[in-house]
Amino acid sequence: MELFLQQVVSGISTGAIYACMALSVVMIYQAIHHLNFAQGEMAMFSTYIAWQMMAWGFAWWIAFPVTIIVSFMGGFAIERVVFKPIQNAPVLSHIVVFIALFSIFNSLAGFIWDFTIKSVASPFGEGPFMGSTLLGKHQAGMIAVTILMLVMLWAFFQFTRVGLAMRAAAVNPESARLVGIRVETMTALGWGMASAIGAVAGILIAPVVFLEPNMMLSILLYGFAGAVLGGLTSPLGAVIGGFLVGIVENLAGTYLGGIGAELKLSIALALIIIVLVVKPEGLFGRKIVQRV
Repeated sequence: MELFLQQVVSGISTGAIYACMALSVVMIYQAIHHLNFAQGEMAMFSTYIAWQMMAWGFAWWIAFPVTIIVSFMGGFAIERVVFKPIQNAPVLSHIVVFIALFSIFNSLAGFIWDFTIKSVASPFGEGPFMGSTLLGKHQAGMIAVTILMLVMLWAFFQFTRVGLAMRAAAVNPESARLVGIRVETMTALGWGMASAIGAVAGILIAPVVFLEPNMMLSILLYGFAGAVLGGLTSPLGAVIGGFLVGIVENLAGTYLGGIGAELKLSIALALIIIVLVVKPEGLFGRKIVQRV
């Protein structure tokens, strides 16, 4: 029983990172109705910015918010400069641009900071959390930050005019334009918020997996799995899906013989296939009905 609880708690802590990535994936999807394959590389590049600031002597609590702001501005600028001109282009054009961004951010990070592995200290400290044998301080910090971010996003979308405008623009762009909402600006804000959320995931996972240009590739796939499982139209569902993926991954690696670290990623990919076949809208997503 103790082993089971340990794996569940460990799955929740890693699931917190998957939840952040799933949330950023959903933010982009609601803005442009496509999956951003460069989301992980954007988060990785933001993590390098935070690491560089700390290498220059800035405290973690200064580097963290500054990186979030820079990431938000970068995501906003990418949408304005790159994707606004091709917003009416075929889907394949968007996919090609996503792949190009993936390669650009990966290569640029390696060119600037090289491909050697760098260690990042945890801002929450090392050792067990409040004497617990099941949860470490960094794991507890990851869970707390993820939940806090979810609550803040919920309040933003529920109680602010900009948040309500972003929801309207995502659900029904045509009607939103008729009531004076600048849909294009809301889309860019969605990109900025998704980039900021991805940066949070990258900064939090760096002390666990170490910092290098390819660190977010598997994390992004887990994020995709969480987003698909929870529902690409539901931010809350994406977060829950991310936690579930983390738990399922850990339990499968513990109780299914022969599944090691190298096969855990296949569990996430299998989850994507199963959910798309059985319930394409996800556990909490809404069905989209179109007139024909």
